Amino acid sequence: MSVVCHLSAGWLLDHLSFINKANYQLCHSHDHSGLAFVDDPATAASSDGALIEAARSLDAKNSCRKDSVDEIKAPEEKASLMVKNTYVFREEFFNVLKPHGVANNQMELQQKGSEAGLGNGGSEQQERVRTNGSYYTAKAKKKRKRSSELNHGERDALEYHLKIRGLILDGTRSLVQEGLRSGFLQPSSSKQICAKTPVIEHSSLSELCEMAKQFPSVNETEQRAVCMISEDSCVPEQVQVSCVTENTTNYAKIITLMGQKYLFPPKSAFLLSDISVMQPLLDYKKKFGIIIIDPPWENKSVKRSNRYNYLSHWQIKQIPVPALAAPGCLVVTWVTNRQKHLCFVKNELYPHWSVRGVVEWFWVKITKSGEFVFPLDSFHKKPYEVLVLGRVQQNTDVPLSRISEDDMPQIPDQKLIVSVPCNLHSHKPPLTETQIALQKLFSP
Repeated sequence: MSVVCHLSAGWLLDHLSFINKANYQLCHSHDHSGLAFVDDPATAASSDGALIEAARSLDAKNSCRKDSVDEIKAPEEKASLMVKNTYVFREEFFNVLKPHGVANNQMELQQKGSEAGLGNGGSEQQERVRTNGSYYTAKAKKKRKRSSELNHGERDALEYHLKIRGLILDGTRSLVQEGLRSGFLQPSSSKQICAKTPVIEHSSLSELCEMAKQFPSVNETEQRAVCMISEDSCVPEQVQVSCVTENTTNYAKIITLMGQKYLFPPKSAFLLSDISVMQPLLDYKKKFGIIIIDPPWENKSVKRSNRYNYLSHWQIKQIPVPALAAPGCLVVTWVTNRQKHLCFVKNELYPHWSVRGVVEWFWVKITKSGEFVFPLDSFHKKPYEVLVLGRVQQNTDVPLSRISEDDMPQIPDQKLIVSVPCNLHSHKPPLTETQIALQKLFSP
């Protein structure tokens, strides 16, 4: 169970447990010489891209004993024996043992808070930098001079942070206490802090999408809405951008892209594309009960690093969410801590998609000992991210839906999802079991 504990404040999640429950298990005949299987995890997947990194960080473990076979058995009976190999995610990718930025610039926060008219004195500001019983000492850093006054965006961000700060602090504290009591979280030790963190290589998942666009186009007569991989079919040598690829089997499959191997989970499907090629997903003819969107938001860091392309607000609005949503679909959008983007989602994007009942949740990132990964009052990086949730309004053209809009259960507001983050870039925590827990709350 990836939910370690559930309190009124929210959930403490075990992300690693959730990944390993995906059943990354390969099944093949004992003497299958043509199997595309690699025992060395270093060659089992590419090192580029977030998804590839995830596949590369899987250790192969043989989950079946190779029992001796009676010599009198027929050759064809021996050939029918199956071997199962199970992959599990490497635990060290969740070894977040200490906060990333322990030195919080308290003086900068005090100065900017007082100038914004938001501070209530030095003693209160000192309390604001207290996390887990410790006070972080300010360290002056030599930086280029800038105006001491907050700009409009910084003022909005500070106001928002001060509004939710108590909720984050109190809710996280209660969930961390339960995690320590259960043994899932452990008090920090010098041995833990000295542990090595795996080297994370550069992510270039966008290159796969660009590669997919270069695939040769197919004629309308040859085009399929979905390419199904079943027990009796072979894994395609090349994934087509023109259709959704679906693994209908109960076991993982290995597929090859750009010369690298990926683990394809059972009972799952994907479309290799960016939002410029969405028609194959619409042709898939499936509606979804939950749609999670993590857009590449525009920000100064992305512009400077040129690590990936970002989407404008207009481009994000073009995602055909209403056409993909089942009645009452839950829509979840990850938003950065920039108020401009949060206001866009709540006031413009969701109304455009007919999403109603909008609430905010928060993902709080902690270490394995329960500390915030960044000081809570860090002016530049916060230890939390925002999720905006809502439900797609029922289509009025559809007659007599089983559940009316008024009967649709309301999504609780301001819940916390607390977890140890993965070291891989931008890997978000699982929401599946929190949704199951919500359904249990709503059931009569």
